[in-house]
Amino acid sequence: MTTLRVIVDQVVAPVPGGIGRYAEELTRGLVETAPDGCDVEGIVSATAASELDRLRALLPGVDLSRTALPRRELSVAWQLGLARTAAHGMVHAPSVLAPLVRHDPLRDPGTQTVVTVHDTVPWTHPETLTPRGVHFHKAMVRRAFRYADAVVVPTHAVAEELNGIHRFGDRLRVIGGAPSSKLRVPVDADLRAERLGLPERYVLAVGTLEPRKGLQHLIAAMAHPEAPSDVPLVVAGPDGWGDVDVHETAERAGLPPEAVRVLGRIDDADLATVYDRASVFVFPSLAEGFGLPVIEAMSLGTPVVHSDDAAVREVAADAGVTVAREPLDTYPTRLAQAVFQVVSDENLAAQLAVAGLDRARMFDWRDSALETWQLHADL
Repeated sequence: MTTLRVIVDQVVAPVPGGIGRYAEELTRGLVETAPDGCDVEGIVSATAASELDRLRALLPGVDLSRTALPRRELSVAWQLGLARTAAHGMVHAPSVLAPLVRHDPLRDPGTQTVVTVHDTVPWTHPETLTPRGVHFHKAMVRRAFRYADAVVVPTHAVAEELNGIHRFGDRLRVIGGAPSSKLRVPVDADLRAERLGLPERYVLAVGTLEPRKGLQHLIAAMAHPEAPSDVPLVVAGPDGWGDVDVHETAERAGLPPEAVRVLGRIDDADLATVYDRASVFVFPSLAEGFGLPVIEAMSLGTPVVHSDDAAVREVAADAGVTVAREPLDTYPTRLAQAVFQVVSDENLAAQLAVAGLDRARMFDWRDSALETWQLHADL
């Protein structure tokens, strides 16, 4: 039996975010597409027993192996290269957290380590991350350059940027994400919409609340005279870092309290309901590696307005309205104009909905999992 050992720790992280969803969906897909004679083992830090039970429920068919170290200590140890006991066999890391050590593929062909680098934000926009996060990410990518057998990136845009930082060359493989298999409009959507207090029409933003997501620019846009005055903003997503306080930011921008609704972290059925009923989904992010919420919104037929970040443009492929970020001081004005255009033009909104549905069909977790198995076979 050949075992693919997947680092699934991000799934139970305090703020799993997009990488946590990526790790969960990819691992589930790897189990479902495992070739004959292959199985999947999940590697997780020394987390609580209750979290292990939750992980087993999320990832049926995955045998879990818990390390001796908790998450923070494990990341420090692996950053220092103290990972030899975890680095045996076929290892796949859905993030930069990986047991990267020197190994000889000729002497031990069964040992291989693949790392996933989701973006180059620590180099391009370090001010939008915590200093600790920037240091860890850069250190692990340096280790990946020295020891990884291959590096997965979600878009060609990230591949080009990363190759400019470290010359990975043909070790890079582009494997994108996809909308969650659990993101389906539930039969009780009306009840959920009522419980969530969703207005009849609204502008939607989804993502972890952190500076690089550009939410402050969208809030300023919604307070702009050129924005639709009768369509409120709904924000869904877990707290991140950087003290992104939506209500405080809205107050400073002059947006009245009734014009903003913050939902916080919500489950997949609620999220599908929120996406499905939005008049327009806006993704104002300043820097991304993929931009999964864009494809999620498109998969539910919601018109999309997004920033001109290279990775997001690649993923959206002209199925949404693109808004230039620069010059940054007038970015809110352009966002306001784009939002007004979509919510005021039914024909445009309908065209974007159809184009988005078509584009979203290009992304599937089964395909991503099969490409991942093929990558390890190629190694």
